[in-house]
Amino acid sequence: MSIQARRERERAERERAIVAAARELAESEGWDAVTTRRLAAEIEYSQPVLYSHFKGKDAIMAAVAVEGCGDLADELAAARAAATDPRQAVAGIATAYAAFAERRPALYDAMFNLAVELPFASRDVPVDLARAFAELAETLRPFAGNDDLEAFTETFWSGLHGLVTLMRSGRLRREQHEQRLALLVDRFARPE
Repeated sequence: MSIQARRERERAERERAIVAAARELAESEGWDAVTTRRLAAEIEYSQPVLYSHFKGKDAIMAAVAVEGCGDLADELAAARAAATDPRQAVAGIATAYAAFAERRPALYDAMFNLAVELPFASRDVPVDLARAFAELAETLRPFAGNDDLEAFTETFWSGLHGLVTLMRSGRLRREQHEQRLALLVDRFARPE
């Protein structure tokens, strides 16, 4: 292995360690606890090393968000693959999406609630963000009919996000969660 290849591998490993430490710290103590000083201490690197990889906390949060979207895409793909019919696939991804947000609240916040510098709804969207959206879109395709598939998917996603966010903040009754998800699925997974 060349020296250059070894350095690139070591750099990639440091970046993964920084992102992993940020995720763990955010999940255990919240995003306010994630600082470059704290991350440097957690992974036993100096702050200048962190800054050689990321411009600051916002860039680290963006990297966490991209990684989280990859995780979400994998879970949505598994839910879609496990379904026996298109309607069950929509119900499966709705349940998987809500469960992901519930299980990983700080990660979900980095992905969709906190201000991060990521291009959404553009051609420059990172691959993992595009994969997560594509899983939603492909699942909904059989029900979009003459509607624009992207707009149809964005509307469904907005409904999921709203339900998850409002429930997490205590603005919706938790005991009605399954019923609300079923209503959303019923509205979007109607046969033509």
